[in-house]
Amino acid sequence: MAAPPPRSRQTAGRPAAKKPKKESIFNRKITFGGGGMPAMKEADVLLFTGELADLLEAGMTLGEALGCLANQGEEDSAQRAVCKDLTSRIVNGESFSDAVAHHPKTFQPLYANMIRAGEASGAMVDVLRRLVEHYERSDSMRAKIKGALRYPCFVLGFGVVAVIITMKVIIPKFQKVFEQLGGQLPGATRALMDITDFVNSWKGAVLGIVLALVTVWLVKWVKTPSGRRKVDTWKLKMPLVKGIVACGAYSTLAYTLKTLLTNGVNVLNALKIAEDTCENAVIADALHTARKRVTDGTSISGPLATSGVFPRLMTDMLAVGERAGDLSSSLGHIGTRYQKEMDANIKTFTEMLPMVLLFVLAGVIGFIIFAIFSAVFAVSNSLGA
Repeated sequence: MAAPPPRSRQTAGRPAAKKPKKESIFNRKITFGGGGMPAMKEADVLLFTGELADLLEAGMTLGEALGCLANQGEEDSAQRAVCKDLTSRIVNGESFSDAVAHHPKTFQPLYANMIRAGEASGAMVDVLRRLVEHYERSDSMRAKIKGALRYPCFVLGFGVVAVIITMKVIIPKFQKVFEQLGGQLPGATRALMDITDFVNSWKGAVLGIVLALVTVWLVKWVKTPSGRRKVDTWKLKMPLVKGIVACGAYSTLAYTLKTLLTNGVNVLNALKIAEDTCENAVIADALHTARKRVTDGTSISGPLATSGVFPRLMTDMLAVGERAGDLSSSLGHIGTRYQKEMDANIKTFTEMLPMVLLFVLAGVIGFIIFAIFSAVFAVSNSLGA
């Protein structure tokens, strides 16, 4: 009877011996969160949160629900690894909020603090439902912004490729024909030929390399703190961009603060979490300053108004909520108001920008066609004479 335990340990030990090989393949496919654990994508976190709420509402304990979710999906999926780690930590006596905090790349600070508030209030299912709403709202905003930019970028990219092919392939052939036929070419045609010669010469190649290097430098500069702050400032001021990006940022901030305050997180912690999760550096700086002043007893609306970053309407609505003692309700109205404004601006953007791009591309291609056909008519007239 003493033999089976060693064999069971050996049998359990064999998967552990193969695990590094599996993880070495897995590492190349996913990003990793805290402690070397795989990080779930935001869409997976949304699905995980909704399913966890359903299982808890059905009467399962937290450990049972996490164990059930850990058995879903592929064996090497991120959700499976994260759920197993959460289950292990809870079994060992950690709270759910502390276990979640060990996965910062999977769960944002907002998530852990909301869970902590749910543990304190005993309303875990309600908190999970609100987290689902928050993630769905954030995902919807990002999807709308990306969708607004996708078609114009496609049109612009297609136009640039078409012009490059024309300058590299089509126009040089016409140029050879015109040179063989001789005659005086119109000014538009000569200008087009000069541009084509420049693009196809070593000077054009040098210019292309310089532009590529400048683009690489700009991409790296934008990732620096100073570069990100400059670009984020520009996003809040440019008329066309401001209507979409800035309104989305204001709406997300309002909904985030409302979600936290509604679930019992105090104002200072709510501002700290909003600052850490804010994607705009300028807004994050304003929240940091506001948090310092709130510590001294100042209201939220005052510091946010003096920062000059937020619209007057937004800070006035905050002030009304503070005076009425119902800040969460005011934040909800602010979130709804700027989300509607963002939707309206996205609609205007998607209708106007493609037309502008098409107009510009039509002008460029129209100039090329005019230059070629005017040369054809000029050569034909000279031959006929």
